[in-house]
Amino acid sequence: MEKMNTEEDGQPATQQAPEETPLNFNKLIMNFLVVEGHKDASVAFEKETGEKPMVDLSVVEQRMKIRSVVQDGNIIEAMTRVNDINPEILDTHQQLYFRLHLQRLIDLISEDKIEQALDFAEKELAVLAKEDTECMQNLEEVMGLFAFQDKHNSPLSHLLQATQRQKTASELNRAILSSQGQDTRPRLYSLLKLLLWAQERLEQRNVPHIKYNLDGDIVSDVKSDVVKK
Repeated sequence: MEKMNTEEDGQPATQQAPEETPLNFNKLIMNFLVVEGHKDASVAFEKETGEKPMVDLSVVEQRMKIRSVVQDGNIIEAMTRVNDINPEILDTHQQLYFRLHLQRLIDLISEDKIEQALDFAEKELAVLAKEDTECMQNLEEVMGLFAFQDKHNSPLSHLLQATQRQKTASELNRAILSSQGQDTRPRLYSLLKLLLWAQERLEQRNVPHIKYNLDGDIVSDVKSDVVKK
């Protein structure tokens, strides 16, 4: 333990600053791989670096199977698998439960199963959305697809794209992670946000700095107005 310097010649005592703990980039990378569900990459990274994952990788495999079936449009199977892991997840995430049903409705519309979609919307989704304004607005937006003959070229076509399923799958993945006491987003994202925030503050204060984007590329060498003059 470092001792505090004693006063000498009337000078105030000073204390040696503690050494900064360096970032463990291997842990950050492993955290990213585990949270995002890259099981095979996690195994390869452990062999390469010796960095062990923070959870049993079989759990990661379960999550990724659930994400995969959502992206394939198998919402019922996904919900069954989630309940096998922890039945309280969907019980305690009512909006997520609704959005999974909403995704099922979108899939039925995309497959042109119009009668089945209308029946499902009336008997299931309308009941779920009745007490929630946001859910009702989301349901109304999806129901708007029925107004277009060519739904895939309509103003609401984004609902039918793969990115919509990916969004639903990611939300479900975060809920599972939360139920397991794990990070719901990779810690690298937090560092990137901190970098962008710091760059913004430097620009506001007119401090010269090198600006990076999210790909790690140098965007520009920002000079202060004083230097430019």
